[in-house]
Amino acid sequence: MVKPSSELEKAALARLKERNVTIEEIAELVYDLQTPYLEGLTMEYCLHNVEAVIRKREIQNAILTGIELDVLAEEGKLASPLQEIIANDEGLFGVDEILALSIVNVYGSIGLTNFGYLDKLKPKVINRLDSVKEGEGINTFLDDIVGAIAAAAASRIAHANPEEGTAGVN
Repeated sequence: MVKPSSELEKAALARLKERNVTIEEIAELVYDLQTPYLEGLTMEYCLHNVEAVIRKREIQNAILTGIELDVLAEEGKLASPLQEIIANDEGLFGVDEILALSIVNVYGSIGLTNFGYLDKLKPKVINRLDSVKEGEGINTFLDDIVGAIAAAAASRIAHANPEEGTAGVN
């Protein structure tokens, strides 16, 4: 793994780890998204692309902001009605998805398609984060952030391999 290049990156990676999310789990999502489109795709290449996405400052800012809001909601430190909205991950809230879209927009429209697919399907680590029972934590922002990082990394791969027809999710 590449060493973090900044204090902000170290903080973002540490917060993901504190929330029991590994970059390897995110790379698995990337692999699943892109393997139909790129012959010979490896987990190592997917991991490299997840790391590259997380090296971007705007992604680090989104990670730290979203996780902090989840933690504050867990601690009951948000004012009502925001506390209840985030604690219950209300479907019409949408701000969690907006924050995630700031991540996917870094890599273009393919990222948006991939994110929508992951957000609807909720595979693997996203499902684990989204399925936390009441009293066990709040991941209103984190599940979308993880999906967005995976979608952005998959888009990065697609942009790097246009001759392979790596267009993302149908």
